[in-house]
Parts: sequence; structure tokens; C-alpha cells
Amino acid sequence: MKAPLDLDQLQTFVSIVDTGSFTRAAEAVLRTQSAVSMQMRRLEERIGKPLFEKDGRTNRLTEEGDRLLSYARRLLFLNRETLAAFDDRRLEGTIRIGTPDDYADRFLPEIMARFARSNPRVELTVICEPTPGLVEHIKRGNLDLALVTHSDAHGQSEVVRREPLLWVTSANHATHEQDVLPMAFGRPNCIWRRAAVDVLDRQNRDYRILFTSFSATVITAAVLSGLAISVLPECALRPGMRVLGDADGFGALPDCRIGIMRGQTSRPEIVDALARHISESLDNISVPLGEETGSFDFAAFSKMKRGKPNQIVPGW
Repeated sequence: MKAPLDLDQLQTFVSIVDTGSFTRAAEAVLRTQSAVSMQMRRLEERIGKPLFEKDGRTNRLTEEGDRLLSYARRLLFLNRETLAAFDDRRLEGTIRIGTPDDYADRFLPEIMARFARSNPRVELTVICEPTPGLVEHIKRGNLDLALVTHSDAHGQSEVVRREPLLWVTSANHATHEQDVLPMAFGRPNCIWRRAAVDVLDRQNRDYRILFTSFSATVITAAVLSGLAISVLPECALRPGMRVLGDADGFGALPDCRIGIMRGQTSRPEIVDALARHISESLDNISVPLGEETGSFDFAAFSKMKRGKPNQIVPGW
């Protein structure tokens, strides 16, 4: 029987990826750089596959290293979750979290389930509002943490997920072929709405805004019924939608960045724990952001599985 994997080696491996270099990883795990290199050699021996390869002056993950990364994150998370379950000093109290309903529908089930297992004495109070409203709640002290659509104009948020923003229509209707495009958008201060309008204006496309709502359910209904076209992040795609692209006359949109905003709270330890759970939960169904700088080459594994033009969404 093979010996189990060493969690310390896996933690160092993940730190190399997260920090972008062996040097910064050594600082993060409080080891020397030579000790980090030795750990990775032993991990490669244990896996039986090379995890890194040289690319000029940089190191990048091999295909096997990329495969190991998701397993390593899950193992480390399960280790923390197990220890927390037997910790008599477990967190307890109440925390207020806000999120747009787009993200609540797709992400909250896993986030809440994981957090509740590790912190059964913590009560979650959840509200669903568009990002601008959540930002105001954070500023006024009404929320401890919010999962928001990141915008430089909204202040600082920690980006934890990046997704393509997509033009979508009904797979059963030719709504996108109308001379004047009927659109369904969020309210005027919606980031996605502004991005879509900018693209349509640059392309001189005729359109009219037929539906305006802060509710993702309303926007989705308008699209699926063939009444309107909209823009949604990849996580919000639903069965029966069709993705539109250049061939349909719809230009590229900026990526959607999902971030965490923290408010002023008397229980920062609970907020930190929930933020960590959110980041780790989203990472399990996401790809690395590919924005970090340093000697590590993230391009080798940061290719997103993007929604493709003319893709029909049959189901999850």
C-alpha cells in the first residue's frame, strides 16, 4: 500500500501557485527556498510525475501539476474542515452576508453547506441585492461581507473569480435577428448593462431596452421566452439559452470579476473564515485568475472554459 500524501508538501505546492514563485512560497510557509525545492522533489517522487518544467527563466506547471492542483486544494480544505469539526473553540455568532441573486443561485449552496459543516454554531443572515445596493450596505455597516461584481468605481474588493460575460438569447427564438434588438438589463447603474450598451453603441446597433430589473429571475425569463437579449456571466447560463458572438454581430464584452467586500465588524474571525470558505468554494468550480505576477507561468493552466458563440445550453 502506498504511503499517503504529505499535507505539508501539498500546502507548499499550493503556495507556489498562489504566490507565483518558489521564493515567495518559501516566505509564506516559513521555510527556506532550498527546503521548498526539496519538498517539491519529494512530492514529484511520490506522485511519480513531474509537476514543474522550465520555460526560459520561469517554471510552469506541467499537465500533471495542473491536475494535482485541484486535488491539493480539496485535500487541504478537507483537512481544515476536519480539524474545525473537533475544535471546542469553534466559532459561534451571527454574520450578515449579501450577494446578488445571480451568484446566490449558483454559488451559495456549496458555500453555505461547507461553511455550516465547519462552523455549525454560526448563524448566517443572507440578503440578495444588486452589487450597488450591497456596496451601500457595506458602507453603512449593515453587512459583514458581500460577494459582489467587482468594479474599480465601487471601492476595494478581493477578486476571487473571473468569468466571461456573454451575450445570450433564447435557443428557440430568433430574437437576435430583429432589426431593433429588444434588450433586458439590470438597472442603469448595472456594470453589465453599461458594458453591453457601450458595445452596442460602438457597433451602431439599433436596440431598445424592453425590460429593466434588478432580479436575475426576471432577466432570465425575458431571455428564455424570446422577448429579449441580455448579457450574463457564464455561471448564470440556463438550459435553453444560446450564446451569441461575432458571427451574430455581437462584439466582445469585458470579463465579469467577482469579488469579496468586507465591512466593519466586531467578529473579524468569522468574516475571515467565511471569506476563506467562499474563495475555496469558488476555486473548486473555477480556474485560476491568471493575473498574478512573478516567475511562475500561470498561462499554462489559466485557459478558461468559455461559453462559445452559438453554444446551446442543454443543462448543467
